[in-house]
Formats: sequence, C-alpha cells, structure tokens
Amino acid sequence: MFLNQISISGFKNISKAKIHFSHKLNYITGVNGSGKTNLLDAVYYLSMTKSYFPIPDGQIINYEESNCHIAGEYSRDDQTKDIISFSYEKGGAKLFKRNSKPYQRLSDHIGVIPIVMVSPYDNCLINESGEERRKFINSILSQLDPEYLRRIQNYNQLLQQRNKLLKEEKASKTLLDTFTERMSVNANYVHAKRDGFITQLQPIVVKYYNKLSGNGETISIEYRSDLSENSLENLLRKNEEKDRVFKYTTCGIQRDDIVFNMNGYKFRNCGSQGQQKTFLIALKLAQFEIMKEIYGKLPILLLDDVFDKLDMNRVGALLSMVSSDVFGQIFITDSNKVRVKEMLENIGGDYLQLDIKNGEVL
Repeated sequence: MFLNQISISGFKNISKAKIHFSHKLNYITGVNGSGKTNLLDAVYYLSMTKSYFPIPDGQIINYEESNCHIAGEYSRDDQTKDIISFSYEKGGAKLFKRNSKPYQRLSDHIGVIPIVMVSPYDNCLINESGEERRKFINSILSQLDPEYLRRIQNYNQLLQQRNKLLKEEKASKTLLDTFTERMSVNANYVHAKRDGFITQLQPIVVKYYNKLSGNGETISIEYRSDLSENSLENLLRKNEEKDRVFKYTTCGIQRDDIVFNMNGYKFRNCGSQGQQKTFLIALKLAQFEIMKEIYGKLPILLLDDVFDKLDMNRVGALLSMVSSDVFGQIFITDSNKVRVKEMLENIGGDYLQLDIKNGEVL
C-alpha cells in the first residue's frame, strides 16, 4: 500500500494541508513542536481509526476549529486506488469512509491499510505497566486477525459486567457461572493467539536487534499469563470467593504481561537509553516483517524521531535496512536538517523532503 496524498484540516496544530508523497522515503523536518509528529499521527489515524497516542478524540481538533477532516488517497501495485476519509466534530461521532461509503463499524477498517509506527512514546512499553504492552500486542493482532479483535472486545465487555456484578452485596452465583463460561471461550482464543505471536516474534526481534547493535547483547521476550498454568474457567471458579471479597476479577488475560530481557535482566533495569531505543526499533521492525508475511503486502512504516539516542553506527545500520527493497513506503521525522541532508545524499534513490513550521508544510 502507498499513500499518494493526504488532505488535512483542523487536525491538532495542522490547520490546512495537502501533501503528495513519495512511494519510498519521505523525510519531514522541523523544530520540536512544529507538527512533524502530528503529520505522522494523521497518517496513522487513517489506518487505525484513532491516534497513536492515548488522547481523547476531542483533543485531536485544532483549538481554533470545531471539526477536523483527513482524507488519503492510497494505491496498490496493481494501480487500484482507495480513498479513505475521516471527519469528526466536537461532541459528535467519528465518521470513516472508504471510497465514499461509510463504515458501519470502525473495527471493520482495522487491517485494511497495515501500518507500523515507531515513536519516542514507545518507551512506555519498557518502563510502564503491563497495560501498555497488552495494548501493543492487541494493536498488532487486531490488524492481523479480525476475530481476535472481536474476541478481545467481547472479553473486555464481559469482564466489565462481571466486575460490576461483584460489587453487589450478594452477587448471583448463576450469573457468575454464566460469565465464567462466556469469558473462558474468548480468553482461550486470545491467549493462544498471544502465545503464538510472541513465539513467532522473539527470533525476529533478536535478528533485527543484532543487525542494529552489532551482536552486542543477548535479548529475549517472555509471555506471562495466568492461563499458561490453568484454564480461565478453573481459575475463575477457584478464585470466586476471593473475587467477591476484592469486588473485581483477580485473574485472567487482563493481567497478561510481556517481559523484555537483556542479558537475563529486565530491560528497564539494565538497558541504556540507546539500548532501549534499539530494542524498541527491533521490536517494531519485527512487527513489520510479520505483518508483511501475513498480508502479502508491505505495511506503511512511520519512524518518528528515531535517531535520537542512537550512535552513528546504529543510525547507519537502520537507514541501510529501511532504504532497501525489503521495506516499502516510509515516513521519517527529524529536527536536524543537516543530518537529513547528509542521509539523503548517502542513500540516494526516490525520496521527498518536507519541512514543517507551526503546523504548515513548506
């Protein structure tokens, strides 16, 4: 998939813009706060129906506007085209269209335009709680498998209802048993998909990390889940009295976590900033490779401020990889115009350089 052009109005600090892109490398430069990340987030929004960042939809609208609109023209290698558009008014509902036809459910759009984004925000995957890592794996698997998205949505709805029931003075045993049965079916599917994905992901992350770092460290990824030792049905029945006391569900896939290790220790305890960033880039490149294999087409790759904290050897290794034919359309942001100019001269090939200032693309 290639994004030929994008039209934006009222999105964050971008009041109005219409931009044509290269099908290979697109470099966006500008000082901090100029709107580089917002431009990438607009591209991400057209794929995932939401911002890459944990903000309410109301905050994506420019403070001087009452609504925002994004439209992208996409093409494939066979020259067929899609127009994906999105509009949102303050206090209203999001409206997504594909070739002028509105989606009845936003979830139906997930996976139509595969995309991978690398951002400084990704540090939360290493340094924050397991919730961030669950969101990460849910985002990937939801693009790859519509059934996974349906199952995780169903599970979360049932979990919310069960927790509400547990807060009652005398929670119905019959209702709890019903929730146990319905949650277990969804949880088993989600657990199996997560377990299989992490098994597939691990060696690919190691491969990319070694390419970027020069085989400097030994890394590993570990999936931890209550369901690795027992079925959810058995766990919920075993912990029912405990759940009644605590008034919420104390076991299940909502407690799953992914542990990132370097040389046998957790990354957040021993990894330098450069090592952590190298790992996160390797993680996203592995995601890209898996999505490419499953879809049979190249996802769009967004690299936001990826060069910060990396030494020149790792920067060179990264650029050498992403500029190859293995990757498709790429968007890269950087605040250092001189560095970008040098990189473009070294890489050559098809590229476009854009400069953005105060939300205006120059």
